[in-house]
Amino acid sequence: MSLEYTSVRELYECTKSGTVIEKDQISFVMLQGWVRTNRAGKNISFIALNDGTYFANAQIVYSSDTLANYDEVCRFLTGTAISVIGKYIATPENKQPFEIQATEITLEGACDNTYPLQKKRHTFEYLREIGHLRPRTNTFSAVFRVRSVLAMAIHTFFQEQGFVYVHTPIITGNDAEGAGETFTVTTRSDAKYDEDFFGKHASLTVSGQLQGEAYAMAFRDIYTFGPTFRAENSNTSTHAAEFWMIEPEMAFADLEYNMGVIEDMIKFCIEYVLEECPEEMKFFAERIDKTLMERLDNIRNSEFRRMTYTEAIEILKNADVKFENSDIHWGMDLNTEHERYLTEKVVNGPVFLIDYPAEIKAFYMRLNDDGKTVAACDLLVPGVGELVGGSQREERLDMLEKKMDEIGMKKDGLQWYLDLRRYGGCVHSGFGLGFERLVMYVTGMENIRDVVPFARTPRNLLF
Repeated sequence: MSLEYTSVRELYECTKSGTVIEKDQISFVMLQGWVRTNRAGKNISFIALNDGTYFANAQIVYSSDTLANYDEVCRFLTGTAISVIGKYIATPENKQPFEIQATEITLEGACDNTYPLQKKRHTFEYLREIGHLRPRTNTFSAVFRVRSVLAMAIHTFFQEQGFVYVHTPIITGNDAEGAGETFTVTTRSDAKYDEDFFGKHASLTVSGQLQGEAYAMAFRDIYTFGPTFRAENSNTSTHAAEFWMIEPEMAFADLEYNMGVIEDMIKFCIEYVLEECPEEMKFFAERIDKTLMERLDNIRNSEFRRMTYTEAIEILKNADVKFENSDIHWGMDLNTEHERYLTEKVVNGPVFLIDYPAEIKAFYMRLNDDGKTVAACDLLVPGVGELVGGSQREERLDMLEKKMDEIGMKKDGLQWYLDLRRYGGCVHSGFGLGFERLVMYVTGMENIRDVVPFARTPRNLLF
């Protein structure tokens, strides 16, 4: 029997819409995928088949009456790759909405009995050690499907609003944050960078923001979405050496406009994923985070509040709670515990914290009229704390040069950046969203290593 391949997703979608049942468009189908479980009986057996196109499995029923190689198929192990030809049967009264009564099952690729993914719960720590196999588990099948859909949501949101997608360089001579925690890119075994490939010290980028600003001065609204790298020797659950960033830059946009775009983007992404990944989101809500849907609904239905940093400090000082870091003072960097208190106990929803002390923020942020604070914003959300960070950029050349001088920042490699203020500069704003942090928030996963296909963290380069 010659049949074209049908995906498990197609069968589920047709079943839900009633297409298969009402119009009887499919009688026999061919599926290809991997055995998740194989419950073998004397005369009738069941295979849970997953082909990677849908979160749920297809139930394959095979019997000794209809399958010539029945005994062989009964011995197929979890992980085996097979092709199946069989009759589609709707079973609305059962847990499975349909089943395939197999007439042919062909071995495509045997699976060794040392296969480490068996029908039992594995810890996330263990699964990180077999990162090449973990996408075959329910949790990581769901995580990386949602990651893919979220990436599409980001592009859809910005493209529909006319933003230009800019690919900023991965190799750079600038450190956008001024932190210096970068990976050096070199062809030499010594430190003679003036004799190196680029004739100067080069590193992997920590941000595409500065280059993004250059393109915003030509296209008005742009966004970047690509990998960034930080050599911070941190082993926390939220840090990785390689991660992806979304960094829009908008000309003729002040801080208030910037925050409006952030709010619209976050809400759009949540709606998009809930629409496109209902099975995966149901799994996360049942197995990973019982409060997930409540949190996401809170975001979708809230108007994001604004609160100044100064106001937040006063609230934290008077809070009737014992913080791990109880040295609350103006000018401090807030910890996650402080951010979560503000959003979960004070606001009970998302809040933009604005007007931070200039000393604790990046050089490119616009100085406010008070001379002490900058037009910065951090979006704080329940359960996580900071999700997005942004600011109105300093468009005044004299003020930007003064700030760089005050912090001892060299201008030699950034004359092109200063030119953006000399040649038709204007009020402009932007923000940065760590993509993995967004994936963690939407799925309820608690460790960045579990939302990156192959995590890059200190002393970890397994794949």
